[in-house]
Amino acid sequence: MPNPYGAPEISVLNLKKKLEEARQRSGQAPLLLDVREPNELLQAAIRTEPVAPAPLSQLASQGVGVLPAAAQEKDAEIVVLCHHGMRSAQVTAWLLQQGWSNVVSLAGGIDAWARQVDSTTGIY
Repeated sequence: MPNPYGAPEISVLNLKKKLEEARQRSGQAPLLLDVREPNELLQAAIRTEPVAPAPLSQLASQGVGVLPAAAQEKDAEIVVLCHHGMRSAQVTAWLLQQGWSNVVSLAGGIDAWARQVDSTTGIY
């Protein structure tokens, strides 16, 4: 299902493939930017990859300054994720409006990741 923000998306299976390819060639994997709130991070998390938290509430109140250092570069490859893909699509669209050029939303969010890629992630 396309997101209502018109943000570009990547499927969980395509992200899994991209991460595996980066590992195989010792390449740079995209930054996984999790915009869920701290209490949600305790309920489900991708444990096999580095994930940088940037809660939507902090982004909304403090702007791009709360992004981790790796996400400050406007050409950084970033995959934004949330629970089901709506907040991540919103943040993706916003980052693109702010001048970021290589950012996509994880379609279906961490819930889709848990159901289709790694059941140890957790579901809530």
